[in-house]
Amino acid sequence: MRKIYSLLLLAMTSVSFGQTFYSENMGTTASGNPVITAYTGFQNPSPIVYSGTGDMRTSTPSTGYVGASGSVNVFLSDTTDANEYFQIDGLDTSTYIAANLQLKFAYQANYNTTPANAVLIVEYSTNGTTWTSLTYTPNANASWNLITIGGGVIPSSSTLSLRFTQPNLVGAQIRIDDISLSSFDPSCTLVLGIPTTVCDASTLSLDTYTATIHYTGGGSGSYTITPSSGTVSGDNPGSVAEGDIIVSGVAENTALTLSITNGTCPYQSIITSPECKPVNPLPYLESFPYTVGGSLNAEQKWTLVNTGDNITIAAGSLAYPGITASGNSITFVGTGGESRTLFTSTNSGFVYASFIMTASDLTNVTNDLANTYFALFTDNAGATTNARLWIRKNANKYQYGLGTAGSPTAWDPTLYNAGDIQYVVLSYNFTGNTLSLFINPTVGGSAAPTISVTPATAFANLGGFMFRQENANNTPNIIADELRIEVTPNFTLGTQQNEITGLKVYPNPVSNGTLFIETAVNGEKTVIVYDILGKQVLNTTTSDNAINVSNLRDGVYVVKITEEGKTTARKLVIN
Repeated sequence: MRKIYSLLLLAMTSVSFGQTFYSENMGTTASGNPVITAYTGFQNPSPIVYSGTGDMRTSTPSTGYVGASGSVNVFLSDTTDANEYFQIDGLDTSTYIAANLQLKFAYQANYNTTPANAVLIVEYSTNGTTWTSLTYTPNANASWNLITIGGGVIPSSSTLSLRFTQPNLVGAQIRIDDISLSSFDPSCTLVLGIPTTVCDASTLSLDTYTATIHYTGGGSGSYTITPSSGTVSGDNPGSVAEGDIIVSGVAENTALTLSITNGTCPYQSIITSPECKPVNPLPYLESFPYTVGGSLNAEQKWTLVNTGDNITIAAGSLAYPGITASGNSITFVGTGGESRTLFTSTNSGFVYASFIMTASDLTNVTNDLANTYFALFTDNAGATTNARLWIRKNANKYQYGLGTAGSPTAWDPTLYNAGDIQYVVLSYNFTGNTLSLFINPTVGGSAAPTISVTPATAFANLGGFMFRQENANNTPNIIADELRIEVTPNFTLGTQQNEITGLKVYPNPVSNGTLFIETAVNGEKTVIVYDILGKQVLNTTTSDNAINVSNLRDGVYVVKITEEGKTTARKLVIN
């Protein structure tokens, strides 16, 4: 049985031995191979500064050595700039003894390293001007290799910089990952692995998570383990040679620092919080009732994908006949990160995603007729699925397209002026393997698809929706509002969905606690009401026309009515 062992709070000093005091694994996501200077996914914030002429990639991830992070790496090539380089400034080694300093980095090269000049150039500087080369044994193969440089060659300095340079060989491609600086003491044998995290729950509230840190090199000594938050359990490195240290109950959005000491040997592991965000039930209604100017990705329904500026909350709502808007809206333009939300995985029937939107400004779009997709379905794992809604500038107007691959298959010929408002519906029919786009259907009325395409491969499931930014030259300023994801549409589809004959739902808004539902049959009907989060708040079967909704709080709801096998949904407002 694993036991929880006592913790001792320590006043840690900056002078230490056997400690990795700087570590950089280059982050986890690098969409579009951003250049180093535009990449925002590095682990270390200011005063560490990253620069260079290379770019960041997820291709050929690091592997094959202890501590390989296996994700984003720096890519240096001679194809665009001679002697491409990667530079790190702001490193402070002044409190460490130079004789004990070690630099570790992993690199992979695709060329024969036998020629003397075919070696990645590694240098340091203490003033940013004068650079001194560091010697090491280069890779003997094209695999990832972990390089260690130490023994008094790296100085103690409060202004240390490191630079890694491609040796200007034609076709030479070099990848760099997992750079670290440590103060090494042979008596400090504990080695901490890359931590893993798992959410204890995923709800619309802030949750907690558990971190697991694998270690080797234990088995003797007295270790004091101090987390910045949470409770420690698992294996004790003082008595177990190899095992797992577990920290549980850490608050979501809170980074965890785990400090371990054994005599004069301190160790530290810094763990980033996972996002513990839920899968939203259907029907899913999103009116963006968040703080104006805030990031959409900061909300519990949404998560950031890729890097760049966030989609933000805009003041006010967009209007469309038949839809009662509430809350605020979202806005985005140009290069930036995507916002993804997950919903109940669906693999049969239909899935619909509808929202009100406008391309409010086209002046930044310099590429006429350049294709860019800005909204799409994903599978239930959140990976991109090619169910894409496209937009492009056409002279001084814009139009919509639909496609399932790297370019749209069909374009709606209708052109819209900047600021025109549309109600757009993206749908997928699992039975017929048809992706359809409806533009400006009548809410509560009937509509035929504006355009439809057939994916080359049918989708196994859909469980996510994403708003996407591409680049400043192609993406207009977009405002979107009142997102609704459902397995039934907000309008009828002729023979595909039968309207309840003579249906009347009134008053709307309801202010006196009674909702009236009338039909031509006025037979027994099932009435289900969902709140804006998709939670069922009322379920009744009745032949009466009057429905008591006095227990519902003021707000926006969806009422779903079923009579004689026909089902219709309406938006409902309670005042």
